[in-house]
Amino acid sequence: MTLQEQIRSARLRTVVVLVLFVVLMALVVAAVYVFFGSGFGLIMALVAVGYGIFAYVAAGSIVASASGAHPITKEQAPELYRAVENAAIAAGLAKTPAVYIIEDQAPNAFAAGRTPDKAYVAATTGILQLLDRRELEGVMAHEMAHVRNRDVRLMTLAAVMVGVISMIADMLLWATVFGGGRNNQSNGNPIGAILAIAAIILAPIGGALLQMALSRRREYLADATAAELTGDPEGLARALYKLAVDQHPLKHVNRATAHLWIESPLRDNHGLRSSIGGLFDTHPPLQERIDRLQELGGFQLPPIPKGGAEA
Repeated sequence: MTLQEQIRSARLRTVVVLVLFVVLMALVVAAVYVFFGSGFGLIMALVAVGYGIFAYVAAGSIVASASGAHPITKEQAPELYRAVENAAIAAGLAKTPAVYIIEDQAPNAFAAGRTPDKAYVAATTGILQLLDRRELEGVMAHEMAHVRNRDVRLMTLAAVMVGVISMIADMLLWATVFGGGRNNQSNGNPIGAILAIAAIILAPIGGALLQMALSRRREYLADATAAELTGDPEGLARALYKLAVDQHPLKHVNRATAHLWIESPLRDNHGLRSSIGGLFDTHPPLQERIDRLQELGGFQLPPIPKGGAEA
């Protein structure tokens, strides 16, 4: 499958996932109406809309604050700046994104911002120490791919939708515990009440799964786009290999922003997540990403050691 075919396929899947998000939102609204009545539902809707607008508008600064990222000048990190500028030019962006740094030994990086004009790229001090110039350019090309492909805006929207669903579900559960569902409709229809409670509990899980599925697909596409931008899939593959072998944990870990990083900061090779087949992983396994890059470039790297990361 060519890169353009992958992009078209990703767009189609994106539409499907966004439609499923809307269905989940509708289920939550229906649960509110059935179990609590229209008055309480109106209050919930106003709170959710207000929260969603604020979260979407302020997403870039919220992510930077949550990850401990702060802007730097070209003089402070000239090699990183050059890698970002080269990747932005190759991606055809009208403006080079701002560059942020995170004081953290764990090697990682991400791009954030609602639009290409407002986007920024953040890298940890650990990734600057670990990677050589060629590998760093591959990582920055991956991040520019997310910006050019509008992944950052899409994933910001997905994160906001998941946040709204989870917030409403939490509020409804607390209201159920302390106030109970006092709507006459639900009292007269126990099956409806049971279905409403089930929707309240399962909707956040479904939203998170949709977000993870969307994120995993986008990582493959960003890798392929980065290989096209640099003409060097091996550089990115070598970077991913080094990230897999490194065992430093990221200091500021947040599930809401985990999908933005080039490597999942929530990796766990032995716990619950590994036992359920990576169902809740934000990223595809690093070995699979490397394998795809090897197919593109016709090179071969050694397999990731068993002690390395798998996601």
